[in-house]
Amino acid sequence: MARRPRYFLKDQSHHVIVRGNNRMPIFTCEADHLFFLLSLEEVFQKHGIVTHAFVLMGNHVHLLVTAADPQSLPRAMKSLGCRYVHYFNRGHERTGTLWEGRYRSALVDTARYFFTCMRYIEWNPVRSHIVARPEDYRWSSYRANAMGSDIGVTLTPHQTYLALARTAAARQSAYRRLFRQPLAQEELQAIRHATDRTGVLRSGRHPAPGSDPGTTPMD
Repeated sequence: MARRPRYFLKDQSHHVIVRGNNRMPIFTCEADHLFFLLSLEEVFQKHGIVTHAFVLMGNHVHLLVTAADPQSLPRAMKSLGCRYVHYFNRGHERTGTLWEGRYRSALVDTARYFFTCMRYIEWNPVRSHIVARPEDYRWSSYRANAMGSDIGVTLTPHQTYLALARTAAARQSAYRRLFRQPLAQEELQAIRHATDRTGVLRSGRHPAPGSDPGTTPMD
């Protein structure tokens, strides 16, 4: 079966998902989380990618990022994946593949869906019943975006986030208000549909791959 192409649009963000093979754990201790985040920051900086939101779950990762050009994200994810597998296999005395396959991604269109995607990512530990509140989960970007906390990872605020208010404190307050209600089922389905089909997450309908003119296949 032919691989679905991924699409790139300049200055457009991507929701990226990478999963463990057969849903096996890819993080088993604090050191695993820390090494992955350190590697992510180094690799993304090298390839001109900025991170807006993330969450590290037990067997998968969600990222919201903006890439510099069509090849930045594929190259960075390949480098990150290889680096982490080498670390994980060596540290846990195992061999073979760690990942389910290629990472999945979707372009994130419109201001509405940018925040929807951020909420989807940072609410993940709550939906999975790991914690009661997003701020209780250590391995996500929520405390930085909502509270201004130092989480040890460099986040780059998107213009959509900066437009929430004039000051950092006011932006954080506005962002916390977005989390007062969980996502609607329709919003959850739209995000999952987009990433499953390597499409575009946009308002008003379920997305279809390559539905936007001007998008460029990444690989």
